[in-house]
Amino acid sequence: MSNESQPTSSSTWSDSSRESATDVVLRARGIGRRYGGVPALSPIDLEIRAGEVLGIVGENGAGKSTLLKILSGVVAPSEGTLEMADAQGALRATQLKSVRDATGAGIALVHQELNLAENLDLAGCIFLGREPARWGVLDLNAMRRDAAMWLARVGLDLDPRTPCSVLPIAQRQLVEIAKALSCQARVLILDEPTSSLSLRETDRLLVILAELRAQGVAVVFVSHHLDEVMRIADRVVVLRDGQSRGTLLRGEFDRAGLERLMVGRDITTNDRRAQHGDAATCLTVSRVVSAHRKRREVSFTVRAGEIVGLAGLVGAGRTEVLEAIAGITTHEGQVHLDGIELRGLAAERVRRGVTLVPEDRARHGCFLEDPVAMNLSLAWIDQRSRLGTVDRSGERTLVQQMVTRMAVRPPQSQRRVHTLSGGNQQKTVLGRWIAVAPRLLLLDEPTRGVDVGARGEIHDHVRRLADAGSAVLFASSELEEVLLLADRIIVMHEGAIMGELAAHEATELAIMHLATGPSHAAADESRDGAVHA
Repeated sequence: MSNESQPTSSSTWSDSSRESATDVVLRARGIGRRYGGVPALSPIDLEIRAGEVLGIVGENGAGKSTLLKILSGVVAPSEGTLEMADAQGALRATQLKSVRDATGAGIALVHQELNLAENLDLAGCIFLGREPARWGVLDLNAMRRDAAMWLARVGLDLDPRTPCSVLPIAQRQLVEIAKALSCQARVLILDEPTSSLSLRETDRLLVILAELRAQGVAVVFVSHHLDEVMRIADRVVVLRDGQSRGTLLRGEFDRAGLERLMVGRDITTNDRRAQHGDAATCLTVSRVVSAHRKRREVSFTVRAGEIVGLAGLVGAGRTEVLEAIAGITTHEGQVHLDGIELRGLAAERVRRGVTLVPEDRARHGCFLEDPVAMNLSLAWIDQRSRLGTVDRSGERTLVQQMVTRMAVRPPQSQRRVHTLSGGNQQKTVLGRWIAVAPRLLLLDEPTRGVDVGARGEIHDHVRRLADAGSAVLFASSELEEVLLLADRIIVMHEGAIMGELAAHEATELAIMHLATGPSHAAADESRDGAVHA
């Protein structure tokens, strides 16, 4: 058994918490869901217990989203029953016909994409639609007093009158949890809660979840970050192809074992790609000042066929650099593609062969209400249409080729994108640009919220595009991904480039040494000098 499955001194898990997890709050018996006769989730049994964290893992498309929707009242199961514990702890059959029914039963779902009313203050966000009133008049004092109590429960010492819009994403995540708990939630379901958080913020969230578990809350924790699951979960349910592949107790699972159950095979890494030192320079960034608050100049190059990673902590300025190159935001300095300066905003740069897969695919990458076919063919149509006429036959051929090439699941080109899993939405956005063979592909968090199997597929597509001669520049918060995918790594800190590392010399320690800033590096040099003096 791997050591990864054992708790460490910094673990948020303890034996005492597991001993208290005896009461079943919610039980599913043979629940499944079919869409048009096609099973999205085969019948499974599931128990959720008070004072326990239940981890749920699986590839995109494994059935996790469908399961969460059933448990939170978004959709009804096609078969099976749900049982909920009453005030005396007895399990009774229940029907969750809506989210309101689930909330009333004490089940709260915190979505991966945060859903706060950012124009309100924190008290308004937490009690939106449930505002306390006296004689038909809003009781602001009571609302703010209660909001302060729920904020404190998740470790936020904030004035309830604070506008939600000014909070960083980590604090907004905690406000979402406070909002869920304010509904007297006995079951708290978290869908990819750390996908936008830094390592430090993730650590804080996991500690808070451990505290909620100790208070008797049942936590369902869904994450593609297996290290987090192994750290916090008491039990883990593994889903694959809509079926349960097993429930493992703590001490019975390690990372390799979970990955095997998730994908049905061992996960292997690819050999290091050939170096591109003699290739022509494709992208030249010269003294560019992006929208980052520090307004520092950055300069670097990317060669044709090269994959360069931008590493750094949250707020380092990676996204701002990508958006400046793509023309999403204006910038000072110059950006050249194949020796010709890029001018204008995004549309003009797309025509020149510069494409961007944004971090927030739901808001900025996909047309969620439109079919896969339209999302995949959009850029191709823009290049191939003549005098407003679209080659529909060519479009159909392209779409079918890209659905197969990108392994979009299910392979239904007329399916609306919002019905796909996160990984398949990401493959759809990436496929749109691969279809037109861009000269420069920019990727911001290319596998955010994507499972280990889909991540490998996306990496393979990026490598093949680079092998065909495209230049690739990507930003990722996951050091494992940067080390796995990049030929060369540029490390940023507070809007500035702190250094570059070739793939063969890069380590997590070396990247973090640069990413934490010059003061740390100077302190290390001073300390080294004192040691060797």
